[in-house]
Amino acid sequence: MQLKDKVAVIYGAGGAIGSAVVRAFAKEGAKVYLTGHNLKTLEGVYNEITASGGKAQMDKVDAVNEQEINDHMKMLISKEGKIDITFNAISVPQTGIQGTHLLDLPIENFNLPIKTYTMSHLLTARAAAKNMITKGAGVVLSITAIPAKVAAANVGGMASSWAAMEALSRVLSAELGGYGVRVLNIRADGMPETDTITTVYGLHAKAYGMPSNKEFQIIMEGMTQLKRLPKLAEIANVATFLASDGSSGMTGTTVNVSCGSVVD
Repeated sequence: MQLKDKVAVIYGAGGAIGSAVVRAFAKEGAKVYLTGHNLKTLEGVYNEITASGGKAQMDKVDAVNEQEINDHMKMLISKEGKIDITFNAISVPQTGIQGTHLLDLPIENFNLPIKTYTMSHLLTARAAAKNMITKGAGVVLSITAIPAKVAAANVGGMASSWAAMEALSRVLSAELGGYGVRVLNIRADGMPETDTITTVYGLHAKAYGMPSNKEFQIIMEGMTQLKRLPKLAEIANVATFLASDGSSGMTGTTVNVSCGSVVD
């Protein structure tokens, strides 16, 4: 088991990506703390993990509220004695953010993902890192998307927010590396299994005058070298490897899981 006896906290654990990673972490032996702003979104995956013999706890945490994040981490540390892995998979609704030219986008809609994502990732990372540095080990994980690197139209403030998150990861890795804490990011392309990507592709299809999200998806698949888009399971598998000791020589980098839509 890659994560045996590890303790992990996942923010946004009720979403498609968060829940996929939670399942993968638990399967590999980690005790997982599922957090979200609504416990009902966590119940399904929590019940699934515990029913199969996995170790899990679910807690209500607003991942942009510094006090709630710090209080939860304090509780976790008092109970477990450590935190090994933190993964932030929060998201914001995409309607009103994507599918509109920047010239026409309300400034508050542009700012929403930038403020939310950067603030949340800083707050959750440093809450965990303060304990990680005392024991000389730990992994801070995040996930972004290909517009952080390539030019893409009609993505609003999302590209800026993802680019800022990647920059934040590099700064954190520089500051925490000397303490044995590793900071890593996954850059993924859209996953058609998720409701978010169905919505996003629908918004882009509308912007380009296409009849549905399926037509836009076909275009996106054709732009990859593998002629398909990544699957949730593939993202979860990469996250599990990065969180494990098997990737112990890696930090300060973004791992490309785009099926070749971006080539580094």
